[in-house]
Amino acid sequence: MATTVNNPAERRRRRNELIGVVTSSKMQKTIVVRVTRQIRHRLYDRYVHVAKKFYAHDDQGEARPGDVVRIVETRPMSKLKRWRLAEVLARRTSVD
Repeated sequence: MATTVNNPAERRRRRNELIGVVTSSKMQKTIVVRVTRQIRHRLYDRYVHVAKKFYAHDDQGEARPGDVVRIVETRPMSKLKRWRLAEVLARRTSVD
């Protein structure tokens, strides 16, 4: 028999999470996060780095360029923003 779950939090699916580096924080409440992953090239059988940019909502303005952050998928907030900042994992260590 199928059981029904009354708690809406348990019914929702788990949100996607990504870890990347902040490349820009010049916009208001928005950061640009670069997520790099490795894929295997089919023909040459080598690993290739592929990067993609994600626009994420940063309500508190706590992320700065160079920080390693974790972003989670959320509802569409604008034309490009579909992610929000979950936490800052590591701060930038070098001083410009």
